[in-house]
Amino acid sequence: MRIGGLASGMDIDQIVRDLMKVERAPIDKLKQKKQILEWQRDDYRSMNTLLQDLDSYVFNNLTLQSSMLKKKVVSSDESVVTATANSSAANISTSLTVTEVATSATWVSADASRYTPSSTATTLKINVTNGDGTSPTDPVTITIAANSSLDAVISQLNSNSDLGITVFRDTRTGRISITKKDTGASASLKMGDATTASFFQSLGFTGVENGAELTGKTAGKNAQFTINGLSTARPTNTFTINNVTYTLKKTGTASVTTTNDTDAMFNVIKGFVDKYNEVIGKINGKLSEERYRDYLPLTDEQKEAMTEKQVELWEQKAKSGLLRRDSILSSGLSQMRLDLYSKVSNSPVNTNYDTLSEIGITTSSNYLENGKLIIDETKLRAAIENDPNAVYQLFNASGSNFDTKGIAQRLRDTIKNTIGKIEKKAGKTVWTNSQFEIGKSLNDLDKRIDAFEDRLKKVEDRYWKQFSAMEKAVQRANSQSMYLMNAFGGGAQ
Repeated sequence: MRIGGLASGMDIDQIVRDLMKVERAPIDKLKQKKQILEWQRDDYRSMNTLLQDLDSYVFNNLTLQSSMLKKKVVSSDESVVTATANSSAANISTSLTVTEVATSATWVSADASRYTPSSTATTLKINVTNGDGTSPTDPVTITIAANSSLDAVISQLNSNSDLGITVFRDTRTGRISITKKDTGASASLKMGDATTASFFQSLGFTGVENGAELTGKTAGKNAQFTINGLSTARPTNTFTINNVTYTLKKTGTASVTTTNDTDAMFNVIKGFVDKYNEVIGKINGKLSEERYRDYLPLTDEQKEAMTEKQVELWEQKAKSGLLRRDSILSSGLSQMRLDLYSKVSNSPVNTNYDTLSEIGITTSSNYLENGKLIIDETKLRAAIENDPNAVYQLFNASGSNFDTKGIAQRLRDTIKNTIGKIEKKAGKTVWTNSQFEIGKSLNDLDKRIDAFEDRLKKVEDRYWKQFSAMEKAVQRANSQSMYLMNAFGGGAQ
């Protein structure tokens, strides 16, 4: 039972609170230390996010031939032919004369459909040959459920990928049209048995027989064209010759020119430089951030006494400089600079382009920019135009050691190593505290805080017992004094 100063007239509640403030000072320091570690952990993780973004850019752009060694393809008449090329295509000019574009085979019923739903399931067997002459090993089998409507049957035929057809019914005439989805002269649909032939007869395809081609056919055509004087044919309008993919649109003549896409490689490298400068700028900002040691994390009581803006400004100072001169980040940046500016000694690398400076990328002369990369755009474009493969190899040469690895490979190794060290220090969001150094320190602080909280409860209880005992003593004294006063007063009468 707590007695709050009724006998003594003292504000025992306030006295105990004031005493406990002094007692709580050590636990407040532990909580402040915990908060600082949590902020530091979060700062480390934000640095890892930056490094991971840089690594992703390098992997998705610098290391892929499809991003770096693009080809530019120009058609003199895109209404006749368009084209694309992969990175292995030669820089050539090709003349094409298209005399026939590929078309799809079609089958149109002679009569309107007389289809009526069957009370039993019907199994169709159709021998399919595609426009290029290929066909499934076995007949395509389709089972039509009992009582299926014509619309349901058409939907089922359209959705069968092995059959590869588009079926259309003209609601005005009732006739059925079937079109092969692929192009080419070899396409055919043959009846696999008498049941199948009878089914298509019910759709209006007169004269169709078991084992025979579906009637009402207009054969598909192969594309016919001449390429650099050579007459040839393809079952489709899109085909690849010598790493160039052509798409024929109509008959006519056009020339197709393939060249290196200088802009594509330039933009990828410039994007890398911009990303690298952004990342090292933010990391260097953290490494040089001022540390305000007088600005400790606020206690809950201190926050209550301040406005939200005051708390925000205070915490900006309190969070500042938690990674100042951090050895992990500093060594990671130093290694990245070494990765970028060391010569790549590998046989696929042109000795004229075995360093970044030789393709026009250097470090800023302003020491305050902490290794920011500067691009000489004219020099970089010239290197790309002169030998794009050499520029690609400068970044991507495959080697077993530092000297022989391309710049992108070195950089990814360093980023991976730095990220690993940071994770060992600050973990990842999916890790438990026991898996990384700061987390273990946080666990230890939690245990110490819990133990101290238990001790504070005991101290507070002790204070209340002492003051309660004092109150009881004062109350007894007051009672005795009143008794004496009453006694003496009674004798005088």
